[in-house]
Amino acid sequence: MINGIRWQDILDVLIVAFIIYRVLLLVRSTRALQLVIGLIVIFFSFYVSKKLDLFTLGWILNNFIGSIALVVVVIFQNEIRRLLFALGRSPFFRKITYVEETLFYEELANACTVMSKRRTGALIVIEREMGLSEFLEAGIKIEADVNTELIVSVFQTASPLHDGALVIGEGKIRAARCVLPLSARDDLDKDFGTRHRAAIGITEVTDAISVAVSEESGQISYAHSGSITRNVTGDTLKKELRELLKGGGSARTDV
Repeated sequence: MINGIRWQDILDVLIVAFIIYRVLLLVRSTRALQLVIGLIVIFFSFYVSKKLDLFTLGWILNNFIGSIALVVVVIFQNEIRRLLFALGRSPFFRKITYVEETLFYEELANACTVMSKRRTGALIVIEREMGLSEFLEAGIKIEADVNTELIVSVFQTASPLHDGALVIGEGKIRAARCVLPLSARDDLDKDFGTRHRAAIGITEVTDAISVAVSEESGQISYAHSGSITRNVTGDTLKKELRELLKGGGSARTDV
């Protein structure tokens, strides 16, 4: 103990700081951040109502705050789910070598570039800490290395696997023709079709990263944490995926 500070106190502060940090990472660049700001405004309004003796407003806010725990669980159910899964973190590349990891970025970026030039529509989902097994059940299992030619062939119009999403986990292609949840947000670009709404939707309920190639424009987009970045090059995609899969985050978001 140094000047009345125990090692337990330091550990306590570090644990709380880590939890706050993880929560902030989960809500950053998502609608949840706006909800957090809204809750802060409500608590501030409650404080002001007490100070100024605003009885009616104070009574309403007092009843709302009394059930705040339930409200938070309902509002942040997806974020809480992601946080609980994150506590049992398993690195994305834990079963492959550094060389295979490098090839993963190259092959995936090259495949997206080729499909972009050919205007081939595609949707690829990359698993991170949360498992995607529930979305693999309706798909066709593949279990293969990430390969440019294989990815491109999957999304050819004549391929029976081109509908739905291709799911990648631990550096391997797990399945194709997987069905994903669609984002129900009403603030998305009206030009977004099913593919881009699914790309955003899967990142709203899991911590996955998704990549979409537009069939109409050939634009490459990637999404994470409910946000999407549009019209990126293959090199940019490779750089951003490397940052996200290493545990970092991109500052680039369009939605």
